[in-house]
Amino acid sequence: MEAVSGREVSVGVVGMNYWGPNLARNFARLPGCRLAWVCDLDEETLGRHRPAHPSARFTTRYEDLLADRELDAVVIATPVPTHAPLARLALEAGKDAFVEKPLALTHADAAALADAAEDLGRVLMVDHLLVYHPAVQKLKALVDDGTLGRVFYLYGNRQNLGIVRPDENALWSLGPHDISVMLWLVGERPAEVAASGESYLQPGVEDVVFGRIRFPSGIIGHLHLSWLDPHKMRRMTVIGSERMVVFDDMETERKVTIYDKGPIPRTETYGEYIQVRSGDIHIPKIPATEPLRIVCERFVTAVRDRRPTPSDGRAGAVVVQVLEAMGESLRDSGRPVALAEGARA
Repeated sequence: MEAVSGREVSVGVVGMNYWGPNLARNFARLPGCRLAWVCDLDEETLGRHRPAHPSARFTTRYEDLLADRELDAVVIATPVPTHAPLARLALEAGKDAFVEKPLALTHADAAALADAAEDLGRVLMVDHLLVYHPAVQKLKALVDDGTLGRVFYLYGNRQNLGIVRPDENALWSLGPHDISVMLWLVGERPAEVAASGESYLQPGVEDVVFGRIRFPSGIIGHLHLSWLDPHKMRRMTVIGSERMVVFDDMETERKVTIYDKGPIPRTETYGEYIQVRSGDIHIPKIPATEPLRIVCERFVTAVRDRRPTPSDGRAGAVVVQVLEAMGESLRDSGRPVALAEGARA
C-alpha cells in the first residue's frame, strides 16, 4: 500500500438517511480531507443535503464513485445487509473503505472482507465509535498500565425506551457498541458466548437481551441491552483486583470515575471473611472532543499514512462473530456457544 501524503484525501459518503449526514459533516470539515461525493438511491434525500455540501458531487449511482480514479475512499452508511457487498465492490475498485457497524451480517462475510482488504492492500475500518471515545481510551490505559490490577470482569449497560426496530433485535442494534469496547479493553479473542432474551413487542424480535462473553484468561464480560427500559443508560464498568472504574456516557463532566476499592489479599490461614478496602475516588478530566470526529480523523490518517486502526476489518469480523454466536445462543435458550478460530479472522 502506498501512502498518499502531500495531498488531500478524497472521500465519498454512501447512504444519507440516518448516520450518513453526520459522517458527511465530519469528513467535510476535516483538514486534509475533501468530501468529493455524496450518494443515495433517493433523489429527494440527496436534494435535502445539497445545500450543506455545495462542492461535492451528488449521485444516485454507486458506480460513479467506484469509477472516479481520484477518489481515495468510500464511506458506507447504508442498511446493514448492504455493508458487505458495497464494501467488497469498493475494495475491488481500489478504494479504501469505512463501514458502519456491524461490518456484515455473518462472520463468514466479515472475515472474507478482512481477507480481501489485506490481499488487495486496502484500508478497511469499521465505525466502532466508542473504541475511539476519549473516556474509553482512558479505560484502556488503566487496563494496560496495571492501574486496575488484574481485571476480573466487566459489564455494559445499554438501555433506553426506544428506538424500537422492526428489522433487528436489541442484540444487533445495541450490542456492537459494548462488544467492540469489551474486546478492545480485554485484548483477547473470546472463547465462549451466551445470550438470553425475550420478545415482548414484536414476535421474534428480542426487546431485551442479556449476553455473556467468556475470555480465555477467565475474564467475564456481561451485557444488558434493551430498548424497553425506563432508564437511559450508556455505562461500562471494569472490576479489577486493585481498582474499579466506571465510564458513564450519560454524564457530562464525570465521564470516568476511578474507585480505589478492592479485596485485601489474605495473609493468614484463618479468618471467616476476605476483607475489602475502600479508598479515594478519582475523576480524571476527559477531553470533550466529539468521538465521531476522532473516528473520521483516524480513518483519514489511515488512508494517508497507511496506519493500522483498532477497529480494522479483523476487529470488525470478531465483533460479528460474537453477535452471530450470541444470536445462535439466543435461539437455543441460552446455550453457550464456543467461538472457533478462523483461518485469519
